[in-house]
Amino acid sequence: MKLSVALCTYNGEKYLADQLASVRAQSRLPDEVVVCDDVSTDGTVGVVRRFAAEVSFPVRVEVNAENLRSTRNFAKAIGLCTGDVVVLSDQDDVWLPHKLETLERTLLAHPEAGFVWSNAAVVNDTLNPLGFTLWDAIRFSPSDQRRVRQGRAFEVLLKRYRVTGATMAFRAAYRDIVLPIPPEWVHDAWIALVIAAVAPCVPIEEPLIRYRQHASQQIGQRMRGLYAQYLLAKQMTRGTFEAVAGRYAMARDRLGGVRGVSARDLELLDRKAQFFTRRAAMRDARWRFPRILREVWEGGYSRYALGWKSVAQDLIL
Repeated sequence: MKLSVALCTYNGEKYLADQLASVRAQSRLPDEVVVCDDVSTDGTVGVVRRFAAEVSFPVRVEVNAENLRSTRNFAKAIGLCTGDVVVLSDQDDVWLPHKLETLERTLLAHPEAGFVWSNAAVVNDTLNPLGFTLWDAIRFSPSDQRRVRQGRAFEVLLKRYRVTGATMAFRAAYRDIVLPIPPEWVHDAWIALVIAAVAPCVPIEEPLIRYRQHASQQIGQRMRGLYAQYLLAKQMTRGTFEAVAGRYAMARDRLGGVRGVSARDLELLDRKAQFFTRRAAMRDARWRFPRILREVWEGGYSRYALGWKSVAQDLIL
């Protein structure tokens, strides 16, 4: 099994050396590393080139002609990988030494799995533990983990993002349905959802990376209190919900022509898009309560959103 690492960089000089050192220290080395730099203006590319000159495995360094942003940059890196398995990597985390070995062992033990992903230890910018895991932060509950292991991953991922790209590895055989990645999507959410529609996946409860939190990262995970959640919810406009509906309509369009996708899963995508279209309309409705009550009765909030938390958002905001 050939393992390719797809690493995207952008002005990551401050933390990148730590991540590259952890790749170099793996008990099972990668067969190649593909680095796509998104027009960094610091010393990032120099750090990568020095790394490439020192390691025993091939490192391909691509510097984009223009800024692609995260999703398109990861799509480019994935497309350049030549391995049987693509392992996604952020620029500012630190892998535990047995990460690649564990991912490979899990994929070999589960030949039916389209992708695997692990938990992570959340740390601060100096790599000191913050006392919780990534799965704690995203509330990936034991019940949801059981549902995934029972073959119901698509339902779980349809409701909410559960897979963080920095912890993920997927079989390159599914690249044709993954690419191109719509720029409206976050790359890891898209990859996980579309592969889960055609293949099982395996969650690994053990943390395999140190997931760094710092002010300059694009996307992070923090444990939010109620007030912070309230402030975040207040930012959700009609356009926010319309955008969600549009993203799931895109997924429906992509998967509609893919062999092996069940009619039920396509219907679930349609229903999620329709549910968020209706939620968008509620933002301008004077009398929301009857509409909200109907959605509660029909199970939309529990299947496609965050249950009573989403009900409260629509009632109050």
